[in-house]
Amino acid sequence: MLDWLAAPDHTTARWIVQHLVALVYVIAFTVALAQFRPLIGERGLTPIPRFLARTTFRRHPSLFHLSYSDTIFRVVAGVGLLGALAALAGATDVLPLGAGIALWGLLWVLYLSIVTVGQVWYGFGWESLLLEAGFLVTFLGPADVAPPLPILVLLVWLLFRVEFGAGLIKMRGDPCWRDLTCLEFHHETQPLPGPTSRWFHHLPRPLHRVEVLANHVTQLVVPFLLFLPQPVASVAAAVVVVTQGWLVSSGNFAWLNFLTISLAFAAVDDAFLGRLPVPLPAPGPLPTWFAVVVLAVTVLMLALSVWPVLNMASGRQLMNAGITPVHLGNSYGAFGSVTREREEVVLEGTTDASGDDDAVWHEYDFRAKPGDPYRRPPQVAPYHHRLDWLMWFAPIAPRMARSWLPALLDRLLEADRPTLRLLRRDPFDGERPAWVRARLYRYRFTTRDERRATGAWWHRELIGDYLPARTLDRSSAAP
Repeated sequence: MLDWLAAPDHTTARWIVQHLVALVYVIAFTVALAQFRPLIGERGLTPIPRFLARTTFRRHPSLFHLSYSDTIFRVVAGVGLLGALAALAGATDVLPLGAGIALWGLLWVLYLSIVTVGQVWYGFGWESLLLEAGFLVTFLGPADVAPPLPILVLLVWLLFRVEFGAGLIKMRGDPCWRDLTCLEFHHETQPLPGPTSRWFHHLPRPLHRVEVLANHVTQLVVPFLLFLPQPVASVAAAVVVVTQGWLVSSGNFAWLNFLTISLAFAAVDDAFLGRLPVPLPAPGPLPTWFAVVVLAVTVLMLALSVWPVLNMASGRQLMNAGITPVHLGNSYGAFGSVTREREEVVLEGTTDASGDDDAVWHEYDFRAKPGDPYRRPPQVAPYHHRLDWLMWFAPIAPRMARSWLPALLDRLLEADRPTLRLLRRDPFDGERPAWVRARLYRYRFTTRDERRATGAWWHRELIGDYLPARTLDRSSAAP
């Protein structure tokens, strides 16, 4: 009677989706543990306790409304990390069905609790994407139960929204997407370029146009093919995987591309994946109570899908937005507009008591964002350097940066160790500078001739001060 709910020909695909999502959870909780204290901890740039005092559980549901301390945060993120490692190791395939659902559900609740109080540091589309994917994976079941078809379809529907929403936001946004010229700028101006980004930037213009055209096909046409019978759906999923791999190779977008790849496998059947060495038992039928839960989740997600559909159909489409505080039923999209020039905020300090322009100023090096023109852009994805990403937004959205950048400068003046650990290099080796400042530079990739002559990856020129020099002595100011 319940046979129509089962998809026994997707057992390998389910295994891949579950393990990839578990791996992303591992990364996400690791990032939270490593970075929360200087960003959102009790003495963070935007402290969680201060945020909780201004909001409610209904607006931002989180376990931290019960109580918050940095120790409690470590426990929440630590339990999440251990649970994600257990899921990655296959614990949900050996646990009873109900216990497996509980483990996945716990990961979702713990990460939701972090995201909803993460403020600007967690305002990225891939946070909602992880929560929505993690919620659906909760109901995929273990290896000895047939994968539920409705959940697989919902995962494909989530992938459709990610890809088609991104395609629509581009076509409705910057004209360069329509005239196929956006990639003449994007590889250079994207948030965190990678080791190959300069090479991609210097590709011939006709190839840039081919890249953009291929992107449009992948995001505006291929998503519809994901719902067609096999093998068309599997081929469409393979196109998505290849395209996302191309994006991974050309830039750093945290775990966005890896999550998108994981969703694509939900559309692939075992005939397409049959050669993968994944020993799985023959799946049994869905227990009645589990089938009821699957149907309830399906009805819920279909109801929550109404708004994303209306948003995608609207001429005023919102990017990376949702209407639920639990980050389900979201609308996705990225890079509706592309900046033509790259501006970078560079932080500097000096031990000179005068703090004037004649003093010797030294730069703070970040782990991922451009700074030293002679340093090759690193590959950091799927790890997420949150401070580096927000530094990219600082020149674009100065008002947003004012909520945390002055506090960051104060932490540098204090030589705050948790803050300094977010950086690649402290020029003062843990000692306090007398003054710090933020300066604005214009960056561009060096040409091939410039690279051969100087060895530099970037050429930069000073625009001026972004924030004036400041010292811990508020009674004085730099001349």
